[in-house]
Amino acid sequence: MSLKTSFIGELKNEAANTKRILAKVPLEKAEWKPHEKSMSIGRLATHIAETSHWIYVILEGDEFDFAVQSFTPRVAASTKELLEILDDNIRRSLEALENASDEEFEKKWTVKRGQQIVFSIPKKVAIRGWGFSHTVHHRGQLSVYLRILDIAVPGMYGPSADER
Repeated sequence: MSLKTSFIGELKNEAANTKRILAKVPLEKAEWKPHEKSMSIGRLATHIAETSHWIYVILEGDEFDFAVQSFTPRVAASTKELLEILDDNIRRSLEALENASDEEFEKKWTVKRGQQIVFSIPKKVAIRGWGFSHTVHHRGQLSVYLRILDIAVPGMYGPSADER
């Protein structure tokens, strides 16, 4: 199995898991947070919907410069908008993976802040970390938020305590 085929299958599986947990987010409580240092639940959910964009960003360029790229944190206004953000990023990432050559995954991807190089790693490693692990990490945070709010947590890799 090629690397891109593996990534495509994993992205589809993770997207389904992500969709299930995002559908549970009470956006009427978008500003709620479990701690003053935490992201609000609305921002965290929107961030999760956005993170898969890193896959196409990594595949479509060889570097990312935080000093040049602008970013405005946003919060989805509805579940429909939240899932549309996710679906758009998944669609674009699947297209980028479909079009990627084996050689593209071996190329270096460099993250910079102006002249400072933060790191430079193979694109296949960046996709795993920034595209997949990043999402899984924040989904874990979101599951704790849901538990604190007494909202049933969907299982990700098997049933949750709420699904037994």
